[in-house]
Amino acid sequence: MGNWIINHGLTYFILVVWMAINIFLFVWFFNLYNTENKFFYTRHILGTALSWARAPAAVLNFNCMLILLPVCRNLLSLVRGSFMCCGRTMRKQLDKNISFHKLVAYMIALMTAVHVIAHLVNAERYYNSRHGLDDELSTVLSSLGDTSNSTYLNPIRSLHITPTLLVFTSIAGLTGVVITLALILMITSSMEVIRRSYFEVFWYTHHLFIVFFAGLVFHGAGRIVRGMTTLDYDVDECKDDVDKWGETEECPIPQFAGGFPQTWMWVIGPMVIYLCERLLRFVRYLQTVKYRKIVIRPSKVLELQLVKNGFKMDVGQYVFLNCPAISQLEWHPFTMTSAPEEDFFSVHIRSAGDWTQKLISLVEQLPEGAQGPKMAVDGPFGTASEDVFDYEVAMLVGAGIGVTPFASVLKSIWYKFKDSNPKLRTRKIYFYWLCRETHAFEWFADLLQVLERETEERGMGKFLTYKLFLTGWDQSHANHVMVHADQETDVITGLKQKTNYGRPNWDKEFEQVRSENPTSVVGTFLCGPAVLATVLAKKCVKYTDVDPRKTKFYFNQENF
Repeated sequence: MGNWIINHGLTYFILVVWMAINIFLFVWFFNLYNTENKFFYTRHILGTALSWARAPAAVLNFNCMLILLPVCRNLLSLVRGSFMCCGRTMRKQLDKNISFHKLVAYMIALMTAVHVIAHLVNAERYYNSRHGLDDELSTVLSSLGDTSNSTYLNPIRSLHITPTLLVFTSIAGLTGVVITLALILMITSSMEVIRRSYFEVFWYTHHLFIVFFAGLVFHGAGRIVRGMTTLDYDVDECKDDVDKWGETEECPIPQFAGGFPQTWMWVIGPMVIYLCERLLRFVRYLQTVKYRKIVIRPSKVLELQLVKNGFKMDVGQYVFLNCPAISQLEWHPFTMTSAPEEDFFSVHIRSAGDWTQKLISLVEQLPEGAQGPKMAVDGPFGTASEDVFDYEVAMLVGAGIGVTPFASVLKSIWYKFKDSNPKLRTRKIYFYWLCRETHAFEWFADLLQVLERETEERGMGKFLTYKLFLTGWDQSHANHVMVHADQETDVITGLKQKTNYGRPNWDKEFEQVRSENPTSVVGTFLCGPAVLATVLAKKCVKYTDVDPRKTKFYFNQENF
């Protein structure tokens, strides 16, 4: 339990606080509209549907204020840098930005559904009251404003207006329809099956958030929910004697007005911050990026070595790339595989979608020695891998192309060895690389060979322990391995460390790390699928010792 609190306590504390605020806002505003005297006559027509419409609106305001902040990556990178003195536990929360963004989106979807259903009920009740289908008081309240008196409560001002017509002709109704449709399209296109198979659909549809926020700002301008403006008389006594309204001072004709729109006050700050983010991206789009080297691996992995003035990075960070020749609007994230000590930054791009396939095709068609297509770079942005060197011992787990942040880490280690950097706190690294296909190992096998040779020459062979796992093979490959089993180096990678076949036994691996580092704090870093993340997170909790003086595991995962 203690280790669970260390690894996940702050995360769940933040979620509990967020949920508590949501519940408080819902209960507070539900009770407000259900009891406040100002809405006495409004409640008479609408019943509890009034509260069921207004309480979700308050929760929506709060979450719409939050939804943009987790995707303001420059802001998060700035905060991450400012929190260096506050410990890795606080910084680790910033790596869950996309998960929080999704969680807030789900709350917005839920509250929107409740809000819309309640207002549809309200529209029907307004219609019934206007047509005299309810009691006398409701009919009188709905007819206010038909004569010279300018006050009114019921937004249906004509017997010819139906609930459907009210929805599509009023400001509140029309903007509500637009907001809801935009939200439905954004959420459905964000489903993983669509996002992975049709990323462009997700990308373009998600930009309906501009329409969503524009509609949100104007939605309250319709002031469709109205309350009394004069409360200096006894409403209970006057409600039963509507014929004398306006004849005595004790029972004047009720005056109604819509509430002042408040949504814009909730969202204006995040909208300005996000606008600054996009302006910064545009400025970076205009900056010149030059190619230092272009390499196309046989496995259809494109390596780009790029140079940009004033560009500074840290290990494990990522950038967004834009290629105007493919699309001027699309930006895609890629982890940098270069080290901060190098005078360039590099990315490895695997063909995994329309955009990456088009980019590789463009590069393949280039004449020899020519510069690549124009490229714009936004970033760099911080990730969990930045904290690798804050741990005495690090476990790096990469799956397929997910090895990229750890290539940056391993390169940086090589440079630190080369320069004999005294600030290197890390004294042991365990590196695990899981690949389905043999040719994938070619991406960084040369880097591992250099590190293997360098650590042996410096008498630091125990500093780096790496294990490569091939999770997919056929019988011909197995026969080939058996024939060359006596060779000193691996037949796939050329490394002295032989490739393992199948998936790691994580219990065995964690047991080994714990036994070799009995008093250390171990940072476990993953760049890979969610299923593997779940397994490793559980192992970190399982193998952390109860005794605080013994081995402790902290789980960190890359999120984009």
